[in-house]
Amino acid sequence: MRRLCVVCCGVASGSGWEEGGDALRDGGLTTGEVARRLGVAPTTIRSWDRRYGLGPRTRADGRHRRWTAIDLARLRSMCALTGAGLPPAEAARLVLEDSKPLVLPSQSETHPISPPAASGRSRAGSGLRLGGVRQECKGMARAALRLDTAALDELLGAAIREYGLVDAWTELIMPTLQAVGRKWEASGDRYVEVEHFLSWHVSGALRRHAPPTAPGPRGATTILACVPGENHTLALEALTAVLTERGLLVRMFGAALPVESLVAAVRRTGPVAVGLWAQSRSTASAPLARHVAAIEWGARGARMKPVVFALGPGWAGQSSRGLPHPPGLAEAVRALESLVAR
Repeated sequence: MRRLCVVCCGVASGSGWEEGGDALRDGGLTTGEVARRLGVAPTTIRSWDRRYGLGPRTRADGRHRRWTAIDLARLRSMCALTGAGLPPAEAARLVLEDSKPLVLPSQSETHPISPPAASGRSRAGSGLRLGGVRQECKGMARAALRLDTAALDELLGAAIREYGLVDAWTELIMPTLQAVGRKWEASGDRYVEVEHFLSWHVSGALRRHAPPTAPGPRGATTILACVPGENHTLALEALTAVLTERGLLVRMFGAALPVESLVAAVRRTGPVAVGLWAQSRSTASAPLARHVAAIEWGARGARMKPVVFALGPGWAGQSSRGLPHPPGLAEAVRALESLVAR
């Protein structure tokens, strides 16, 4: 299987180091050798060690600096960030934070539309540290922390191509989004820019993968929208991409669609299904869902109603009797495909 992980210097995991690999394996490089590779002065490297703690993790005989592949990767990142104009102190902070393990959330905090991982696959959402799941997750998280547009787009696209949309979302993208969100929560509201950056690029990757399809038969339309007050759209974007890839006609309305606009869209299009997303219980509205489910259209004697799907964790525990509530992306796709086929 092709490896997608990118370590902090941008070299593919498992590929070895392009130059001087033997020296790294045989105890590491000296400071002078590292300086020549990076094109900086040895005094600069020693200064980064002394001021910011970017020194080697081990020392030969307890005295001489010996830089390992991981140490060299951190210094490459430091060079890249300072070369892009960041002050050394800020660049060092990012490099050190980047090298800390991210922690995946527990199973009870699973991301929108995310079924449990299949047996034998990565245990996303199990509470393991990020290094315990697919290496691609670590690569995505580190690319996001570095705000590395090219690397993140490449990793996301490769993951979708390699595993397909459903598995890529469930086992790679969703755990990475959770891990970055948890890092933000644990750091006192830092890393907001990383979360926004990652979300934006995930959204772009989903759209690029699923090109528009030709219109399906009349009445086979599916409407997807967030309920009023709900702005979390990524899970609905993933569902839209999967349904579009499979040839279903989807009309996606995104975040916080007003009630009157939702009703107007249902009346105008006559959908076979309406998926309403609610991330939190404060936005989920069972009366709204039942109201949409009662909308009728068509000629007298042949009136039709949509099937309303309650999507997202916000519906848990809500009084939504009679409303399908698929627990994961795969289940939602199967239910909608089956409904459209009928």
